Amino acid sequence: MTQALKINNLHKLFERGTINENHVLKGVSFSAQEGDFITVIGGNGAGKSTLLNSIAGSFPVDEGSIQIGGVDVTQMPEHKRAKLIGRVFQDPRLGTATRMTIQENLAIAKKRGQKRSLRFGTSAKDKAYFYEQVQQLELGLEERMSMDMGLLSGGQRQALTLLMATLTKPELLLLDEHTAALDPKTAQQVLDLTQKLVEKNNLTTFMITHNMQDALTYGNRLIMLHNGKIVVDLKDEQKKKATVNDLIELFKIRSGQEIEDEGMLL
Repeated sequence: MTQALKINNLHKLFERGTINENHVLKGVSFSAQEGDFITVIGGNGAGKSTLLNSIAGSFPVDEGSIQIGGVDVTQMPEHKRAKLIGRVFQDPRLGTATRMTIQENLAIAKKRGQKRSLRFGTSAKDKAYFYEQVQQLELGLEERMSMDMGLLSGGQRQALTLLMATLTKPELLLLDEHTAALDPKTAQQVLDLTQKLVEKNNLTTFMITHNMQDALTYGNRLIMLHNGKIVVDLKDEQKKKATVNDLIELFKIRSGQEIEDEGMLL
């Protein structure tokens, strides 16, 4: 299988050299094969978002290396990494242009990583393709392609953002707690759509979640972070058989800490 992501000895410090120095990532290393769907959990300050943002290039790392699709992106700026990465944020308002239509947003997403020109238009072929892609969401939005994105509900917008992130197959899909701002029913619909798109396109996916059961239900691999290090890494059958109680016990064993409440893991 092709190695899609390789993280080697990653360190990230904030306010380095000051009294407020915070060493968030402490030598994180792991690799993912093409098509791996990795769910990531950990308590506040564990390093989940810092790891995701490091991969995305939102800020530089202090030590270590990052490869995506065999390309060393460690020193590559965020805007150049964007051609390799599809990303969905926690806030449904991010990742789309509010005052542009559904069709216009999809047209922009389709050109990710390509050279842009001053001309903007959508061919009949593209319109038909967008219609077909939006139809699979089963939200009826294919009949409302001229509607501004800002008029949609949070769930509708997040579903479209997910579609946009995968419209041109990325080397890596980053999901940053992408259902956290949604009500339970809508969150479930977006998770089901996530699973569908990941399987259909064989997408290598890295999904942060605050729901331990979702972390176990979705994907073929689960990583738990604690104090900037990976303390649990479950794959395939081992992950399928695991329960929430198993995760809690593994955390106690690997971290050497007792859990006062489940919030420590989330």
